[in-house]
Amino acid sequence: MKTALTALLLSCLAMTASAQEVPDYIGSAQCASCHVDETEAWKTSDHGLAWTEPSDSTVVADFNNTEFHGNGMDVKFSKDEKGFHAKVTEMDGVTQDYNVHSVVGIKPLQQYLFETAPGKLQSFDVVWDVDKKEWFHLYPDSLLPPTDGMHWSGPYKNWNARCAECHSTGFEKNYNPQTRSYQSTQVEIGVGCEACHGPGSKHRDWAKDKQPLTISGLDAYGFTMPTQGGAEKWVQQCAGCHSRREAFNEGNPLPGTAYHDNYRLSLLTPDLYHADGQIREEDYEYGSFLQSKMYAKGVSCMNCHDPHTGERVAEGNTVCTQCHSPAGNPDFPSLPLKEFDTAAHHFHKEGSEGAQCKNCHMVEQTYMGNDERADHSFRIPRPDLSAQTGAPDACTTCHKDQTPEWAAAKIEEWYPNSTHRGPHFGTTFAQAAQDPAGALSNLLAIAKDESQADLVRATSLFLMQAAADEKTVQETTPMLSDDSPLIRASAARLQRAGNPQARVDNLIKLTTDPIRLVRMAAAQELLSAPLGQLPQQATANLRSAMAEWQKSLGNRLDFPETHMVMGGIAMVTRNYPAAINAFRETVQLDPQRIEAWSVLVRLEIGVNGKSAGRKLLDQALQSNPDNPTLLELRPQTQ
Repeated sequence: MKTALTALLLSCLAMTASAQEVPDYIGSAQCASCHVDETEAWKTSDHGLAWTEPSDSTVVADFNNTEFHGNGMDVKFSKDEKGFHAKVTEMDGVTQDYNVHSVVGIKPLQQYLFETAPGKLQSFDVVWDVDKKEWFHLYPDSLLPPTDGMHWSGPYKNWNARCAECHSTGFEKNYNPQTRSYQSTQVEIGVGCEACHGPGSKHRDWAKDKQPLTISGLDAYGFTMPTQGGAEKWVQQCAGCHSRREAFNEGNPLPGTAYHDNYRLSLLTPDLYHADGQIREEDYEYGSFLQSKMYAKGVSCMNCHDPHTGERVAEGNTVCTQCHSPAGNPDFPSLPLKEFDTAAHHFHKEGSEGAQCKNCHMVEQTYMGNDERADHSFRIPRPDLSAQTGAPDACTTCHKDQTPEWAAAKIEEWYPNSTHRGPHFGTTFAQAAQDPAGALSNLLAIAKDESQADLVRATSLFLMQAAADEKTVQETTPMLSDDSPLIRASAARLQRAGNPQARVDNLIKLTTDPIRLVRMAAAQELLSAPLGQLPQQATANLRSAMAEWQKSLGNRLDFPETHMVMGGIAMVTRNYPAAINAFRETVQLDPQRIEAWSVLVRLEIGVNGKSAGRKLLDQALQSNPDNPTLLELRPQTQ
């Protein structure tokens, strides 16, 4: 593995980070002496209790010799003077005692972490329902042996890699790929003051005389996240955790840095979102919010949520009518000044569930068994599109005995002159999933439509990849200079369908883009391009961008999917021994990655012969008995 990693990092110069002095973390306790009200509001919030030490005040579950039986396991929970414990008997009959290392969350469920190896924390799948006061399994339909990658002890449930950075302050993962071990650290467990405002030592200095500071990279109060940062700054700060994304760093980025310098936001792809952009998987809020008109008009998270309690600033419809009313809100002058919280608008009985704004405009989905999360796109219900998009609609989510056609007819009856029943990108995205070539022209029109949300336009560019041709590349090349980094990065991906030399000419300038997401996208697309004789500075810029990409991969070497990518890089560069090692590490971390086994067996046959391939195939089938994809490889090893 060490050889493979070294080989894959060749041709990239080490990235030289500019030395910038940043403040030190000091811990939330030091903030409390001055900011009493904010501290009181925060310490019982979901942020304050995002990750805590186990104690009688933080553990809400019943550990008094309670039991859980199901999903192929038996668990006995207990407590004594030494702490909280779980005795777990797995489906293979092996019993193991675990101490509760720490506690995650407070409502509507609480989860517990076990230290399965020194420094390695795993999130247990049997959790506590706070309202029902009972244990339940997060994945009731799963029946997994401990050898499965999706088992609670596997790589996808590892706390250090998958969760800790959003539940802590000043987190550093510190994964050692050679020993597959962790030495993670954090300034503070839980989302403390400095997780959002930035390290506080310079602010503490400011507090001595309260004279404005003039330090590069800090605001006048000594924060990396400007106190008066503006709506977009704060939305991006919240989005770091409240989004479905891929992180570039191996721990918490410095608060206040641009979102797209730290993360690759997931697009509205069919595996994560419905065709019309509604949430499907656990997508959190940012991807939805970016689609909304509210975001486009400058609304931020803090217009609706108190930043310290995390709760809404008002109850029920009042949180909406603070703006959507005859009085309006002077901060958003384009709002129509009219009554919305009335039966004349929602056509439901006053005070009923149907009269609640969120039930029509923020449909909730249930994740983690009992955690209901609202879609933050604030969309107008479109049951008239359901037949084309296959997406759910708000109306029949409540009226389960009715059809989308019934709901569409009702809405047309109530709003006969509505301007909100026009074309929608969802119909094109649904078509693209089935017929990319047939949808190509409409996808291009959406990508060019500046009235669409940047995330929608970027997704349209992504969906074009399956059918892109030279004409597509020519039409989308101007988008390489779009204002949105999402669009620039997606347009860069399309360049692979064009002329190789034109690809180099178009993308090389993006290697100095101000946003890391875009620089890395350009580097990835230039990996296999015939570079020819680039000018010296262009070569240096490309190497720098390539190093950023490789560094981001190096920060995720505990992810099986990272090694899949690295194996793909090695294949492109024809470094087959490195590819074998990368795919071997993939299946070492997750033995159920059939696609990795499949490529690995073929590579092994090609490089080391049929006998080596047959031996490897036998290993694959031990972890995945009777898998048809693997069995199809048997004749190739004979």
